Amino acid sequence: MLSVYEGFFSGGARIVHSDIVLGLTEGGQHHEVLSLYGEVHREATRQRMADDTCYRALTAAGVGVTTLGRTFRGTGVSADFTGAELAETARATAGADVILSLKEQPLGLLNQAGLPRRPVVVCLHRSDPQNQGAALDELKAAIADGTVVACVCCAESTRAAYLAAGIPAGLLHVIPNGVDLFRFRPDAARRLAVRTELGIDPAAPVVVFAARYDAMKNVPLLLAAARAWLDRVPDGQVLMCGAGMAAANTGLTADIAEAFGARQGLTGRLRLLGVRRDMEGLYAASDVVALTSAWGEAAPLCLIEGMMCGAVPVATDVGDSAAIVAGHGLITAPDPEEIAAAWSQAAASRTDLAPALAASRERFSRTRMIASYAALLDRAAADVFREFDESPAG
Repeated sequence: MLSVYEGFFSGGARIVHSDIVLGLTEGGQHHEVLSLYGEVHREATRQRMADDTCYRALTAAGVGVTTLGRTFRGTGVSADFTGAELAETARATAGADVILSLKEQPLGLLNQAGLPRRPVVVCLHRSDPQNQGAALDELKAAIADGTVVACVCCAESTRAAYLAAGIPAGLLHVIPNGVDLFRFRPDAARRLAVRTELGIDPAAPVVVFAARYDAMKNVPLLLAAARAWLDRVPDGQVLMCGAGMAAANTGLTADIAEAFGARQGLTGRLRLLGVRRDMEGLYAASDVVALTSAWGEAAPLCLIEGMMCGAVPVATDVGDSAAIVAGHGLITAPDPEEIAAAWSQAAASRTDLAPALAASRERFSRTRMIASYAALLDRAAADVFREFDESPAG
């Protein structure tokens, strides 16, 4: 199997897909990864492939990772591929039985003429195909060509959105996101360690916001809610982490200055932590995991990871968030005062909701997710070999 990524940069889709590749490799499949970009500049953060946690996990497990060596600076996937880039892609694809495209963007490369023809399974992780630029057209072209044999949707909202966009229903398969339940679990030692590191009182209520600095995440709404909540909860703490969630991001600091206005003193309890490698610790240290996204989400990984670590989810109604949160947390309108009140309610309910969160763990299991992917890929490979055997030249 060959997976094709745009690049290695902070984001839930790359984390989930890389974990799937690792799980399938553990199950005996042979996987390689081809990345269009070796370095990505986005969310006010320079992200080198060699520094990325997913890249390091894959290579440590023996998964071969190569790159075309491009540098992404916010201009999208260019169709002007060089002869050397196409030759490297041809080498990588020729050795694969099935190709997995991480989202539809890599199809701009895979649709190039002259490459070895291999069945492609596209892994879809958004609920806004209309906002994916030319990538939706590339997906439709690959389907019309017969190259795409399946699309894996990480959420029901993804399936519904792509169906409405004209993707045939028979190609759309839903496999919900899952996480490593051993890594993401309530852990008193981690909770204390992270709070000690950050100088947070063990009894203080803590809200974590794990997201990249992107318009879809609606950071201004999160900050407006944080101001309202910190103003009414004297010992409350809000942790912001992810690409661009750092003081070096002038866009974020301007957003903070505007949101807090005359109450800048409250920002001492708003922690900008940037990209963290210990999300299981941050979630375990938190009482609430917040999501304020306005569009595009499908099955937000932060909600699942946070819930599995014992944090109560509070989210806007986007993608499959309402289905994920049902019985475990709260869904709010995109109103800062309502969100702030929900954070307090969620923090106070953490102990009462713990049994429901514990009972839902199997539903969000990585094992379940990987088994479903393995079954779908086995079917795709079997169908390809069957077509070859039944062809006149077979």
